[in-house]
Amino acid sequence: MFTYSDLRQSLRASLGAFLPPEEASAEAALWFAEGLGREAAWFHAHGMDPVPDSERHQIGAWLGRREKGEPWAYILGWTLWRGRRFETGPDTLIPRPETELVLEAALEVGKRLGVRHAVDIGTGTGILGITLALETDWAITATDISVKALAVAQRNALALGAKLGFLSGDLLGPVPDPVGLVVSNPPYVDPADRPTLQRELSFEPESALFAPDRGLALCIELLRQARVRSCPGCVLEIGAGQGSELRARAEAMGWKRVMIHRDFAGHDRVLVAF
Repeated sequence: MFTYSDLRQSLRASLGAFLPPEEASAEAALWFAEGLGREAAWFHAHGMDPVPDSERHQIGAWLGRREKGEPWAYILGWTLWRGRRFETGPDTLIPRPETELVLEAALEVGKRLGVRHAVDIGTGTGILGITLALETDWAITATDISVKALAVAQRNALALGAKLGFLSGDLLGPVPDPVGLVVSNPPYVDPADRPTLQRELSFEPESALFAPDRGLALCIELLRQARVRSCPGCVLEIGAGQGSELRARAEAMGWKRVMIHRDFAGHDRVLVAF
Protein backbone atom coordinates (compact mmCIF):
# COMPACT_ATOMS: atom_id res chain seq x y z
CA MET A 1 0.00 0.00 0.00
CA PHE A 2 1.40 3.41 -1.02
CA THR A 3 0.43 5.95 1.65
CA TYR A 4 0.47 9.73 1.86
CA SER A 5 3.56 9.46 4.07
CA ASP A 6 5.24 7.42 1.36
CA LEU A 7 4.25 10.00 -1.23
CA ARG A 8 5.62 12.87 0.87
CA GLN A 9 8.92 11.06 1.39
CA SER A 10 9.18 10.29 -2.32
CA LEU A 11 8.36 13.87 -3.29
CA ARG A 12 10.94 15.32 -0.89
CA ALA A 13 13.59 13.04 -2.39
CA SER A 14 12.64 14.02 -5.95
CA LEU A 15 12.66 17.75 -5.17
CA GLY A 16 15.88 17.30 -3.22
CA ALA A 17 17.61 16.29 -6.44
CA PHE A 18 17.65 19.99 -7.45
CA LEU A 19 16.74 21.91 -4.29
CA PRO A 20 18.48 22.22 -0.91
CA PRO A 21 16.93 19.84 1.68
CA GLU A 22 15.08 22.55 3.63
CA GLU A 23 13.62 24.06 0.45
CA ALA A 24 12.63 20.62 -0.84
CA SER A 25 10.80 19.86 2.40
CA ALA A 26 9.03 23.24 2.45
CA GLU A 27 8.00 23.00 -1.19
CA ALA A 28 6.71 19.45 -0.74
CA ALA A 29 4.47 20.74 2.05
CA LEU A 30 3.12 23.40 -0.32
CA TRP A 31 2.32 20.78 -2.94
CA PHE A 32 0.20 18.89 -0.44
CA ALA A 33 -1.44 21.96 1.13
CA GLU A 34 -1.99 24.16 -1.95
CA GLY A 35 -2.07 21.54 -4.70
CA LEU A 36 -3.92 18.66 -3.07
CA GLY A 37 -5.66 20.54 -0.27
CA ARG A 38 -4.01 18.29 2.31
CA GLU A 39 -3.04 20.62 5.15
CA ALA A 40 -0.71 19.61 7.99
CA ALA A 41 -3.58 18.82 10.36
CA TRP A 42 -5.21 16.57 7.78
CA PHE A 43 -1.89 14.88 7.05
CA HIS A 44 -1.32 14.19 10.74
CA ALA A 45 -4.59 12.24 10.88
CA HIS A 46 -4.45 10.58 7.46
CA GLY A 47 -0.77 10.14 6.65
CA MET A 48 -1.11 6.37 6.54
CA ASP A 49 -4.15 6.41 4.24
CA PRO A 50 -3.63 5.01 0.74
CA VAL A 51 -3.12 7.60 -2.01
CA PRO A 52 -5.67 7.46 -4.85
CA ASP A 53 -4.15 6.84 -8.28
CA SER A 54 -5.47 10.21 -9.47
CA GLU A 55 -3.40 12.08 -6.88
CA ARG A 56 -0.29 10.01 -7.54
CA HIS A 57 -0.60 10.80 -11.24
CA GLN A 58 -1.18 14.48 -10.50
CA ILE A 59 1.97 14.69 -8.39
CA GLY A 60 3.88 12.89 -11.14
CA ALA A 61 2.69 15.38 -13.76
CA TRP A 62 3.61 18.35 -11.59
CA LEU A 63 7.00 16.85 -10.85
CA GLY A 64 7.75 16.42 -14.55
CA ARG A 65 7.23 20.17 -15.04
CA ARG A 66 9.09 21.12 -11.88
CA GLU A 67 12.13 19.05 -12.82
CA LYS A 68 12.45 21.21 -15.94
CA GLY A 69 12.69 24.29 -13.74
CA GLU A 70 9.12 25.60 -13.96
CA PRO A 71 8.25 27.41 -10.70
CA TRP A 72 5.61 25.88 -8.45
CA ALA A 73 3.48 29.05 -8.58
CA TYR A 74 3.13 28.68 -12.36
CA ILE A 75 2.34 24.99 -12.09
CA LEU A 76 -0.30 25.72 -9.46
CA GLY A 77 -1.59 28.84 -11.23
CA TRP A 78 -1.79 31.03 -8.14
CA THR A 79 0.14 32.09 -5.07
CA LEU A 80 -0.62 33.67 -1.72
CA TRP A 81 0.59 37.19 -1.02
CA ARG A 82 -0.29 39.06 2.15
CA GLY A 83 -2.84 36.32 2.82
CA ARG A 84 -4.68 36.76 -0.49
CA ARG A 85 -4.74 34.45 -3.48
CA PHE A 86 -3.39 35.95 -6.70
CA GLU A 87 -3.56 34.26 -10.06
CA THR A 88 -0.15 34.08 -11.65
CA GLY A 89 1.32 32.68 -14.83
CA PRO A 90 4.07 33.14 -17.40
CA ASP A 91 2.78 36.61 -18.37
CA THR A 92 3.60 38.00 -14.92
CA LEU A 93 6.33 37.88 -12.32
CA ILE A 94 5.67 35.60 -9.39
CA PRO A 95 4.90 37.74 -6.31
CA ARG A 96 7.76 37.68 -3.80
CA PRO A 97 7.51 38.10 -0.02
CA GLU A 98 10.06 40.95 -0.04
CA THR A 99 7.74 43.11 -2.15
CA GLU A 100 5.60 43.45 0.96
CA LEU A 101 8.33 45.82 2.18
CA VAL A 102 7.38 48.10 -0.74
CA LEU A 103 3.76 48.00 0.30
CA GLU A 104 4.55 48.79 3.93
CA ALA A 105 6.78 51.69 2.91
CA ALA A 106 4.03 53.02 0.60
CA LEU A 107 1.44 52.86 3.37
CA GLU A 108 3.79 54.69 5.74
CA VAL A 109 4.86 57.48 3.39
CA GLY A 110 1.33 57.82 2.00
CA LYS A 111 -0.04 58.42 5.47
CA ARG A 112 2.80 60.81 6.25
CA LEU A 113 2.18 62.87 3.11
CA GLY A 114 -1.61 62.66 3.28
CA VAL A 115 -1.90 61.30 -0.25
CA ARG A 116 -5.31 60.62 -1.79
CA HIS A 117 -4.16 59.08 -5.07
CA ALA A 118 -1.56 56.42 -5.89
CA VAL A 119 -0.45 54.62 -9.03
CA ASP A 120 1.08 51.15 -9.26
CA ILE A 121 3.44 51.16 -12.25
CA GLY A 122 4.14 47.79 -13.90
CA THR A 123 1.44 46.13 -11.82
CA GLY A 124 1.97 42.55 -13.07
CA THR A 125 -0.35 40.34 -11.01
CA GLY A 126 -1.61 43.50 -9.30
CA ILE A 127 -0.38 42.75 -5.81
CA LEU A 128 0.60 46.33 -4.93
CA GLY A 129 -2.25 48.23 -6.54
CA ILE A 130 -4.94 45.76 -5.47
CA THR A 131 -3.68 45.57 -1.90
CA LEU A 132 -3.50 49.36 -1.65
CA ALA A 133 -7.07 49.55 -2.95
CA LEU A 134 -8.22 47.04 -0.33
CA GLU A 135 -6.27 48.49 2.60
CA THR A 136 -6.64 52.25 2.05
CA ASP A 137 -9.27 54.72 0.91
CA TRP A 138 -6.96 56.09 -1.79
CA ALA A 139 -7.94 56.29 -5.45
CA ILE A 140 -5.69 53.69 -7.10
CA THR A 141 -4.63 53.29 -10.73
CA ALA A 142 -2.54 50.36 -11.95
CA THR A 143 -0.63 50.28 -15.23
CA ASP A 144 1.39 47.81 -17.24
CA ILE A 145 3.04 47.85 -20.64
CA SER A 146 1.97 44.21 -21.09
CA VAL A 147 -1.68 43.80 -22.08
CA LYS A 148 -1.56 40.16 -20.97
CA ALA A 149 -0.24 41.07 -17.53
CA LEU A 150 -2.89 43.75 -17.20
CA ALA A 151 -5.58 41.15 -17.90
CA VAL A 152 -4.23 38.98 -15.07
CA ALA A 153 -4.31 41.95 -12.68
CA GLN A 154 -7.85 42.78 -13.69
CA ARG A 155 -8.97 39.21 -13.00
CA ASN A 156 -7.28 39.32 -9.61
CA ALA A 157 -8.97 42.61 -8.75
CA LEU A 158 -12.35 41.18 -9.68
CA ALA A 159 -11.77 38.01 -7.67
CA LEU A 160 -10.68 39.97 -4.59
CA GLY A 161 -13.34 42.68 -4.85
CA ALA A 162 -10.86 45.53 -5.29
CA LYS A 163 -11.90 48.74 -7.02
CA LEU A 164 -9.17 50.47 -8.98
CA GLY A 165 -8.50 51.72 -12.49
CA PHE A 166 -6.29 49.99 -15.06
CA LEU A 167 -4.34 51.63 -17.87
CA SER A 168 -2.10 50.16 -20.56
CA GLY A 169 1.15 51.96 -21.29
CA ASP A 170 4.75 52.69 -20.39
CA LEU A 171 5.61 54.11 -16.94
CA LEU A 172 3.66 57.34 -16.20
CA GLY A 173 2.77 57.91 -19.84
CA PRO A 174 -0.89 56.81 -19.67
CA VAL A 175 -1.59 58.25 -16.21
CA PRO A 176 -3.60 61.51 -16.01
CA ASP A 177 -3.04 64.11 -13.33
CA PRO A 178 -3.11 64.03 -10.41
CA VAL A 179 -0.77 61.06 -10.44
CA GLY A 180 -0.37 60.83 -6.68
CA LEU A 181 2.13 58.57 -4.93
CA VAL A 182 4.12 56.41 -7.35
CA VAL A 183 4.55 52.79 -6.22
CA SER A 184 6.34 50.21 -8.34
CA ASN A 185 8.25 46.97 -8.53
CA PRO A 186 9.91 47.76 -11.87
CA PRO A 187 12.41 45.62 -13.78
CA TYR A 188 15.78 46.11 -12.10
CA VAL A 189 17.91 43.05 -12.90
CA ASP A 190 21.18 43.71 -14.74
CA PRO A 191 21.11 41.80 -18.06
CA ALA A 192 24.77 40.91 -17.47
CA ASP A 193 23.66 38.78 -14.52
CA ARG A 194 21.50 36.54 -16.70
CA PRO A 195 23.95 33.58 -16.78
CA THR A 196 24.14 33.46 -12.97
CA LEU A 197 20.40 33.52 -12.25
CA GLN A 198 18.50 30.51 -10.97
CA ARG A 199 16.86 28.51 -13.71
CA GLU A 200 13.32 29.23 -12.47
CA LEU A 201 13.72 32.85 -13.58
CA SER A 202 14.00 31.74 -17.21
CA PHE A 203 10.26 30.99 -17.06
CA GLU A 204 9.35 34.54 -15.98
CA PRO A 205 8.86 37.36 -18.51
CA GLU A 206 12.16 39.03 -19.39
CA SER A 207 10.47 42.41 -19.85
CA ALA A 208 9.47 42.34 -16.17
CA LEU A 209 12.94 41.34 -14.96
CA PHE A 210 15.69 43.09 -16.91
CA ALA A 211 16.46 46.78 -17.39
CA PRO A 212 19.30 48.53 -19.25
CA ASP A 213 22.13 50.44 -17.58
CA ARG A 214 22.97 47.67 -15.07
CA GLY A 215 19.30 47.34 -14.17
CA LEU A 216 18.94 51.01 -13.18
CA ALA A 217 17.38 52.58 -16.26
CA LEU A 218 13.68 52.18 -15.48
CA CYS A 219 14.02 53.19 -11.83
CA ILE A 220 15.87 56.33 -12.89
CA GLU A 221 13.33 57.18 -15.59
CA LEU A 222 10.42 56.62 -13.23
CA LEU A 223 11.99 58.90 -10.63
CA ARG A 224 12.54 61.53 -13.34
CA GLN A 225 9.00 61.35 -14.69
CA ALA A 226 7.51 61.47 -11.20
CA ARG A 227 9.58 64.55 -10.39
CA VAL A 228 8.54 66.31 -13.60
CA ARG A 229 4.89 65.47 -12.88
CA SER A 230 5.17 66.89 -9.32
CA CYS A 231 4.28 63.58 -7.68
CA PRO A 232 4.39 63.74 -3.88
CA GLY A 233 6.67 60.72 -3.66
CA CYS A 234 8.03 57.48 -5.11
CA VAL A 235 8.32 54.06 -3.49
CA LEU A 236 10.28 51.63 -5.68
CA GLU A 237 11.58 48.11 -5.26
CA ILE A 238 15.26 48.01 -6.20
CA GLY A 239 18.02 45.45 -6.49
CA ALA A 240 20.82 44.58 -4.08
CA GLY A 241 23.65 47.09 -4.30
CA GLN A 242 21.65 49.68 -6.24
CA GLY A 243 20.72 51.94 -3.35
CA SER A 244 23.67 54.33 -3.26
CA GLU A 245 23.63 55.21 -6.93
CA LEU A 246 19.86 55.51 -7.14
CA ARG A 247 19.79 57.74 -4.06
CA ALA A 248 22.41 60.02 -5.59
CA ARG A 249 20.51 60.16 -8.88
CA ALA A 250 17.23 60.93 -7.11
CA GLU A 251 18.79 63.69 -5.03
CA ALA A 252 20.30 65.22 -8.17
CA MET A 253 16.79 65.37 -9.65
CA GLY A 254 15.61 67.46 -6.72
CA TRP A 255 13.93 64.90 -4.45
CA LYS A 256 14.35 66.37 -0.98
CA ARG A 257 14.43 63.17 1.05
CA VAL A 258 15.64 59.82 -0.28
CA MET A 259 15.86 56.72 1.89
CA ILE A 260 16.96 53.15 1.17
CA HIS A 261 15.33 50.34 3.13
CA ARG A 262 16.96 46.93 3.35
CA ASP A 263 15.31 43.52 3.30
CA PHE A 264 15.65 40.75 5.88
CA ALA A 265 18.87 39.57 4.26
CA GLY A 266 20.41 43.04 4.59
CA HIS A 267 20.20 43.87 0.87
CA ASP A 268 18.99 47.17 -0.62
CA ARG A 269 15.31 46.58 -1.44
CA VAL A 270 13.17 49.74 -1.31
CA LEU A 271 13.85 53.33 -2.36
CA VAL A 272 11.60 56.01 -0.89
CA ALA A 273 11.80 59.52 -2.31
CA PHE A 274 9.66 62.55 -1.48
